[in-house]
Amino acid sequence: MINKNGKRIINYREFGIFIAFFALVIILMIISPNAFARPRNLINILKQASINGILSCGMMFVIISGGIDLSAGSTIALSGVVAAYCAQVQGLPVIVPVLAAIAVGAIVGAVNGFGVAYAGLPPFIITLATMTAIRGLALIVSGGSPVYGLTKEFEELTNTFISGFPVLAVYFIIIVLISGFILTKTVFGRRIYAIGGSELTAKVSGINVKRMKLLVYTICGSLAGIAGLLVASRTVQGSPTAGDGYEMDAIAAVVIGGISMSGGYGKWYGTIVGALLLAVISNGLDILGVSSNYQKIIKGVIIAAAVYTDLRGKAKQE
Repeated sequence: MINKNGKRIINYREFGIFIAFFALVIILMIISPNAFARPRNLINILKQASINGILSCGMMFVIISGGIDLSAGSTIALSGVVAAYCAQVQGLPVIVPVLAAIAVGAIVGAVNGFGVAYAGLPPFIITLATMTAIRGLALIVSGGSPVYGLTKEFEELTNTFISGFPVLAVYFIIIVLISGFILTKTVFGRRIYAIGGSELTAKVSGINVKRMKLLVYTICGSLAGIAGLLVASRTVQGSPTAGDGYEMDAIAAVVIGGISMSGGYGKWYGTIVGALLLAVISNGLDILGVSSNYQKIIKGVIIAAAVYTDLRGKAKQE
């Protein structure tokens, strides 16, 4: 960051997330070296972080633009169910369920984007409405039961390794790099930051704010569709209850990673560390025998602390 005198200021919040992550890993390795540090456990952490990380990348676009998407978890369920139905058909190319899941997510995202940009609805309201409606649609489409009997090719989309490295993590890395490139190296990315910083200023500078918002939400929905596809492949079923609460984990990863909830500021790589940090926390608490109910409380406290830090940082800058 640069202050008003032209001198560079070290943003300790950007480095704090890295310090917290490595400190937590070291502590868990000391407390439970035989459980936490096992290669199999580390691979499981990476797999879990990958799915949440992909979803977080989409959420990152929306939050930087000044919005929010509460329907991401429900989109995972619907896209997973649709992909699973397509994957039941023997002889059908695996690309079909892949494209079907992405298409479902893109449609949901476009509905959210249209509601925000053209209907003038608050992001919280329209995505809350679609969260409920899409979850209900997933239950209707699936008949309230998981979809089984998927092809081996579909299962292998996520349950394979490349030189000992989980393919899920490869997907995550690719999507993260693409997201980072878009946000830092393209006009489209700069416009997303501009809209989040000041929508009025963006309009005056000639940016088509409505179209940009529509595209941003469509990107978020598409990545939620990919996450739904991967969840269905990993669990070998299309469950209408999948993705429950995933939107909260995605929001947490983004905010913990340093993206401002008010939009217009944040580094893309912080979202990666945020997703990894959440995965490590969940895994560590499981190893220590902490109830999942208490884990939700801890995540809530973490989100509140991250938002509080963001607000304090902005207040100091002003």
